[in-house]
Amino acid sequence: MTATSTTEATEPEPDTAVPGRRRTFGLAAATALVMGNIIGGGIFALPATVAPYGTVSLLAFVVLSVAAVLLALLFGRLARRSPVTGGLYVYPRDAFGEFAGFLSAWSYWTMCWVSIAALAVAVVGYVDVLIPLHGNHVLEAVVALAALWLPAVANFAGTRWVGAVQVVSTVLKFVPLLVVATVGLFFMDTDNFGPFNASGQSVTGAVAASAALLLYSFLGVESAAMSAGEVRDPERTVGRASVLGTLGSALVYLLGTVAVFGLVPHDKLTKSGAPFADAVNAITGGHWGGTAIALVAVASITGCLNGWILLAAQMPYAAARDGLFPAPFARVGKGGVPGFGVWACAVLGTLLIALNYTAGPDTTFRVLVLITTFTGCVPYLLSAAAQLYWLAQGTRERVRPAGLVRDLIVAALSFAFSFWLIAGAGYAAVYQGVLFLFAGIPVYVWLRGRRETAEVTP
Repeated sequence: MTATSTTEATEPEPDTAVPGRRRTFGLAAATALVMGNIIGGGIFALPATVAPYGTVSLLAFVVLSVAAVLLALLFGRLARRSPVTGGLYVYPRDAFGEFAGFLSAWSYWTMCWVSIAALAVAVVGYVDVLIPLHGNHVLEAVVALAALWLPAVANFAGTRWVGAVQVVSTVLKFVPLLVVATVGLFFMDTDNFGPFNASGQSVTGAVAASAALLLYSFLGVESAAMSAGEVRDPERTVGRASVLGTLGSALVYLLGTVAVFGLVPHDKLTKSGAPFADAVNAITGGHWGGTAIALVAVASITGCLNGWILLAAQMPYAAARDGLFPAPFARVGKGGVPGFGVWACAVLGTLLIALNYTAGPDTTFRVLVLITTFTGCVPYLLSAAAQLYWLAQGTRERVRPAGLVRDLIVAALSFAFSFWLIAGAGYAAVYQGVLFLFAGIPVYVWLRGRRETAEVTP
């Protein structure tokens, strides 16, 4: 950021990257990381999920897209101040102290490994289309574990490999989905859209309710900021990659959903388990769409897991280097990836997957998935608050009014959006999310106590 706002009234911290550690992500890889993490498996089920609310859900898409772009702009501005790995931990820590940084890191880390397990389980449904599993829970668990561990092992090849996988997997899923969305526009039937508001609620209530279902699908906008230590020229690249990746993802979401709404009759869409496959079948008049979309979905989710596993390791890595996470999380392998963090999220994800396939469908695992939106939005809220703090801290003689107004609007709207997302997660998710958040406090107390003891011991 230039001197157009107060964000740089405080001098930025030096890059805390490990000496000799190379920045391997250019603009293309960083943008692919953002898009790859936003667009996971959710897009393939999303139209059917929001169809019961009617086409009013498209308004929720627009609102969330605008808000996500605001967050992307926010993270771009924050990355100019602190262009280091673990951004959503670093920003609250620098502004409000170590405890705020720890809460942000703990909340985000929780969201990451729960989401990773959820994505691995999502692969099973698409693999079942390609290779029937016949409801065998052992085979389903094996597929889910393979979907989790293959990207985890790939991460040990280094961040350069992660970036390459993100570019390839993003192209594999972006191009087919965009083709369906654009070609499908020529085959749409307006009668298929159904009622504008099918929920029986007010329009405002329907938008809020459908938005609550869409929240999880936009998590990942922070991906470039989280891996800023791996990005070349992060002061410029992080902001550009965040905005480009978010806009690209929003375009795919919106066009894809509009196409599916217009291709699949509303009553059939509300019951569909593979809406994009049904949409392709409507275009071609055949039944090969399910197989094609299943292949794309497997590639999409695998690429998404590849990026999320890296992010799940980056946040505790940054906190561990400050003594706010166990020391093993700060170890970096030859490829530049925090290896212990990758192992930790893979093991925790494995435990959740095992719970899912042994305890039945209505398990604690499904409850945990519901709180990922809350645990993901806590760092958003704290980061927006950190930006507001730095803006308020600046001195008048070092600020240009136009830049201050711009950054204040972005930060304030980002804070409001994050607050709205947390509220939209629902009472149960907020309640359980707070418990998860507070469960980390003993970890902080133990680590802080041990560090202070070590500092005073001669």
